[in-house]
Amino acid sequence: MDEARFGEKGRTGHRWWVRGERPRGLRQIGYEWAFLFGAVRPATGQGFALVLPEVSTAAMQAFLDRFAAALAAGAHAVLVLDRAGWHGSRGLAVPPNVTLVPLPPYAPELNPVERVWLFLRERFLSHRVLDGYGAIVAACCKARNALTPERLRSLCAYPWIRKVAL
Repeated sequence: MDEARFGEKGRTGHRWWVRGERPRGLRQIGYEWAFLFGAVRPATGQGFALVLPEVSTAAMQAFLDRFAAALAAGAHAVLVLDRAGWHGSRGLAVPPNVTLVPLPPYAPELNPVERVWLFLRERFLSHRVLDGYGAIVAACCKARNALTPERLRSLCAYPWIRKVAL
């Protein structure tokens, strides 16, 4: 489980081009964005995502509540996440069918969802000019919905996860 910021202050990404020349690419300079919260089950490629306007304890609570409600009856989920302040806030009420497991400090590369954000930025959300918050949300939703379970499974297939996945 993790979140990423997408919006007007994008990056140009990488692209093949003639050596010695800079490629042309759009990059918008602005200060409007949305945050894509997401969780992936690496063994099956199932995913859950929610676009929210901010990162905070309230946003994390909204994500956890909707995620817990989407789980099958009798199912229990373990979310591996980094140590952002809103992930372990005292004001956070973790649903009974969800367990939060924080990663060790200074180890964000262990979070499998980080690769999903990189893929979305490189393939769908770079070299774009977005007109306002509604367009940002629409672009995030379109990009996230373009991910297939096979793609999510391949992006999140960390060796340590394959050893513990059921």
